[in-house]
Amino acid sequence: MGIIMEEKKMKERKVVVAVDESEESMYALSWCLSDLLAQNSYPNSTLILLYIKPPVPVYSSLDVTGYLFAGDVIQTIEKYSRDLANSVMRRAEAVCTNFNSTVKVEKKVGSGDAKDVICAAVDKLGADILVMGSHDYGFFKRALLGSVSDYCAKHVKCPLVVVKRPKTA
Repeated sequence: MGIIMEEKKMKERKVVVAVDESEESMYALSWCLSDLLAQNSYPNSTLILLYIKPPVPVYSSLDVTGYLFAGDVIQTIEKYSRDLANSVMRRAEAVCTNFNSTVKVEKKVGSGDAKDVICAAVDKLGADILVMGSHDYGFFKRALLGSVSDYCAKHVKCPLVVVKRPKTA
């Protein structure tokens, strides 16, 4: 029994936290650091911060009236997307710094439909667990927009923890 426990402690555990610009994802990251990784049962853990940029629309060169967008408009959209990704990662790094964690942190940025890219990234990275925040959409909003966490729960091959942020008074 002792040998199995030693192997478990020596194995590197990859924890992926899906982050975005929402407070819910930052709360999930805080929870992960304070509750999941603080137990130090896996000292060789790697925390992977995963941000997915929305896909560039296929029609990006044409607007709805059929006129071509100028190249600088497309560049502005792409720059905004990069800046947003950098901003989210800076916020996530600040959360990690506040916990003075000894966990190794990696950052990964993908692009595309969040639910598909998250599932593919988790598989490619060989994640041991995926942590996501819950936006707590109501029935109608969830029906229209879909739920990324619901989709991931059905398609990822590792355990998924969906962290719900407490309601503030």
